[in-house]
Amino acid sequence: MMNSMRLTKSALVISALLSSLYTVNAAAEDGMNIGGSVRVNYGMKLYNDQSKDKGGDLNFDVLTLKFDGTHGDWGLSSEYRFASGKNFIKWGYGYYNIDPEWQLQFGINKVPFGNPGFISNSWWFGLPYYLGFEDDFDVGAKATFDNGKWHTDIAFYKNGEYNSKDTKAYAPDIFSGTVNGTEYNNEETNQINLRQTYTLSDGDLKIVMGGSLEYGQIYNSKTEKNGDRNAFAVHMDAGYQGWKLQLQAMQYEFDAEDPDGMDNNKIGLGGAGWQYEVASKGQIYSFNLAKTIPTSWGSVKIYNDFGLMTPDVDDSSYDNSYQNVTGAAFSAGPIYIMADFIMGKNMTFSTKMDDHVGLPEAGDGWDQRININFGYYF
Repeated sequence: MMNSMRLTKSALVISALLSSLYTVNAAAEDGMNIGGSVRVNYGMKLYNDQSKDKGGDLNFDVLTLKFDGTHGDWGLSSEYRFASGKNFIKWGYGYYNIDPEWQLQFGINKVPFGNPGFISNSWWFGLPYYLGFEDDFDVGAKATFDNGKWHTDIAFYKNGEYNSKDTKAYAPDIFSGTVNGTEYNNEETNQINLRQTYTLSDGDLKIVMGGSLEYGQIYNSKTEKNGDRNAFAVHMDAGYQGWKLQLQAMQYEFDAEDPDGMDNNKIGLGGAGWQYEVASKGQIYSFNLAKTIPTSWGSVKIYNDFGLMTPDVDDSSYDNSYQNVTGAAFSAGPIYIMADFIMGKNMTFSTKMDDHVGLPEAGDGWDQRININFGYYF
């Protein structure tokens, strides 16, 4: 009852805010564009007898409200989400276009790390997402440069968009709380990102290749000391006549200043409404292939996204994590449907017994689940 009241109240507040913003900007030079989506989700865990006996579950997924406003060289962009039992901001920032090539952003904006856009084709995201390295948003400032070939992102983030004890952030951040009996007191702060890409075009062939760097601190509220974290990646996104190939290799490390006696081979992360542990150091490799086929009513994209995480810690019992998603996306006017068959091994959210990434495997082999997301966009 309380969650429903909070959701209704938040919806009214956001609606009023958007209405007022639209009214103010209606007479402005560029104005305000408002959109969003309504989505429902079907899922069935093939490793869960109750889920299979019921033939899966169909649930409300999310209502999104998105607005983009401009006035001369100034602009504002935001998306707010109302999900079952929670509501949260995905992004919200103001920006200024210095000239046609340079833009400054301030607020909750997208962290420039890894392949621009996504390192996945599916609704399920790629393996890097589950460690906070895909489609992540934090609070800070970012400068972007784009001349059609070279693209540069330089950013500083003070912290995540929510408190480190909160798990409702859109993408995982470092978590402060208890996970599987271990108490973590860490939070991410003072993060620097640099990404450089170059676009090569020749007829129908387009290749975007580049590299990314990330460095930040990890503050421990119990020891009152700062640890650090770092990551780097090389990536390529190639397209040709409807085909798309994505390749990415990355290295990461979380080096927290935990109290004496804690296992520093792992760390807690929280996001997407949950919390879990990951190996504190490792490599992630992504290989994705997709084909988009135009139709008379829209398009169909068929894809396969594969991810491998190899832990690089002092404990030899830690095991690799795998995720493979085979699926299809159907686009027809305002309707967008993504149907995924997910296979996981020692991987959170896609296995029965292994709610972690890169820790010792408790299950045996690959588990499978089916997910279909139905969206109407306006």
